[in-house]
Amino acid sequence: MQLQHVRLEFDGAVAVLTLDHQEVMNAISSPMLASLMEALDVIEAKRDEVRCVVFTGAGKAFCAGANLQGRVRPRDGMSAGKTLDTEYHPFLRRLRRVHCPIVTAVNGPAAGGGMSFALMGDYVLCARSTYFLQAFRRIGLVPDCGSTWLLPRLIGKARSVELSLLGEKLPAEKALAWGLINRVYDDAILMDEAMKLARELANGPTIALSLIRKLYWDSSEQTFEEQLNHEFESQRHAGAAEDFKEGVTAFLEKRPAKFKGK
Repeated sequence: MQLQHVRLEFDGAVAVLTLDHQEVMNAISSPMLASLMEALDVIEAKRDEVRCVVFTGAGKAFCAGANLQGRVRPRDGMSAGKTLDTEYHPFLRRLRRVHCPIVTAVNGPAAGGGMSFALMGDYVLCARSTYFLQAFRRIGLVPDCGSTWLLPRLIGKARSVELSLLGEKLPAEKALAWGLINRVYDDAILMDEAMKLARELANGPTIALSLIRKLYWDSSEQTFEEQLNHEFESQRHAGAAEDFKEGVTAFLEKRPAKFKGK
């Protein structure tokens, strides 16, 4: 497998997916998106082995959004949204449905679509140097990559509209105070902390953890009654797993559970 502008590495049960086009601050291109899809194919093919994914960027940025360098200048009638439907959206849908928890280690600026990529994690960790930027208004476009769905649910309509209309940088510490992210660390220790968390998740009851992430992703689209039914079905699934039996046995025997993701 030859990935372009993307690295995929494995550390035990943790898959580390890295955006790696440092010359353009890991800006998103068609080759990068194609490689991300290939990487997810590999991760899903190893679903019995991979029990957590860490998603990060190489160098001093997480992702600067779409790579505008070398593109043909817009012409009358040219569709600015064409690649959204054919390239970005398939990747975002796949990321949402990954079989295990995702930790995003946001190691620097996350702008435009890169901001959405960062917020797709179930747990979002940031370097202190990180800032988020809804950059679209700077080039006369609207927010995309699901940001108009994600942001209101994470920080409310008022702050979402503010970020999008003004296009101002949101520093990591302020993003934490707003409840947009989970943790902020000094740059030098971000990946150590991300891997520590990923290993903890990978050693957990990953069938249940996968069902948990799906329940929360789906909850905002369901009625209360529909969500009760989803919880019922998910609980039946989790309760049929070996990890449930191990968890109860370990609790009764007053010892740490040894989950196998089965």
